[in-house]
Amino acid sequence: MLRIPLAAALFSLALAAGQTAAPPRNVTVYKEAGRYGGWPANHGIWQWGNEILVGFEAGYFRRTETGHAIDYSKPAGHMLARSLDGGETWKIEKPDGLKPPPGAKQAGVPTEEGRPLTDCPGGINFTAKGFALTARMADIHVGPSRFYYSLDKGMSWQGPFRLPDFGQPGIAARTDYLVNGRHDLTMFLTAAKANKREGRVIAVRTRDGGKSWTLEGMVGPEPEGNDFAIMPSSVRLSKTSILTAVRHRPFIGMYRSGDGGKTWTFVNKPAPDTGRGNPPSMIRLNDGRLAITYGYRAAPFGIRARLSEDQGNTWGGEIILRADAGNWDLGYPRTVQRPDGKIVTIYYYNEDKDQERYIGATIWDPGKPSKR
Repeated sequence: MLRIPLAAALFSLALAAGQTAAPPRNVTVYKEAGRYGGWPANHGIWQWGNEILVGFEAGYFRRTETGHAIDYSKPAGHMLARSLDGGETWKIEKPDGLKPPPGAKQAGVPTEEGRPLTDCPGGINFTAKGFALTARMADIHVGPSRFYYSLDKGMSWQGPFRLPDFGQPGIAARTDYLVNGRHDLTMFLTAAKANKREGRVIAVRTRDGGKSWTLEGMVGPEPEGNDFAIMPSSVRLSKTSILTAVRHRPFIGMYRSGDGGKTWTFVNKPAPDTGRGNPPSMIRLNDGRLAITYGYRAAPFGIRARLSEDQGNTWGGEIILRADAGNWDLGYPRTVQRPDGKIVTIYYYNEDKDQERYIGATIWDPGKPSKR
């Protein structure tokens, strides 16, 4: 299999000409023999300075030549990993508050215990210092979907609370939201297409702390044929301007709204090819640039990134963060920037197709903006 030397790839690709950056470093977040750690993008990431919290799913590994290498005959659990030192070291947590409602499936097995699904009473303070929200689904095509929230940095969680279907054939919720104010939050969800298949992105909003929700806008037209537009990752450029990166098959598309999420226009493809397809994680850096990270599901399999210096209108070349995976079953990243400027990208990964999937992190330096 073709391999790209990590340091050479980082320096030779995508950072602005003349800029230097330290080589990326990889650390292990969660790895257990015989287990399958997967899909941080579905669960979310939260940050308070150098304290980072990320969600993922932990199931059981099974060898397979097709599909994800998770054993759908065994239960899986929602897990959290917490770092207090900017992603250098991690501890695993399994809070009871994130259990799905009874009867909902984890991997392929319905749960027998958990909190019942209820309507949210509202009044959530989205600006609380310890606020975190995660959104989950029962089925990738039609839902139903739910959310949980925490006011103490994920130590305890309230929920699950029911999300409406917004008049759509179904809602498959993953975690992507922007806080607008104390009781005001915009969430980005995937709605099923008219044929009840995946899917298209919608923007929804609550102005009463989660009690009621309105459909604000549809992010792009309904994809045709076998294409889908799912798994958004959004950043705010101004009070009314929002940029959303969306997973298509097999590229990442960028959409912009200038009216708070009501109407959207297609901008470009920051990642024209991700192999078999992988969701983006997009953040705004401290210096105003944008960074987008994603899994690359073609040989050489690995994790990649791109940077934009003009609010997403154009993107630099690919930065190869790592390219040492055993097959395509990887990615689904979530990314944050530390106070010291380093970026922490967390994803699920494998170094051999016949070994467990684990949660890894790459700590990397985005360099400095080019001089213009």
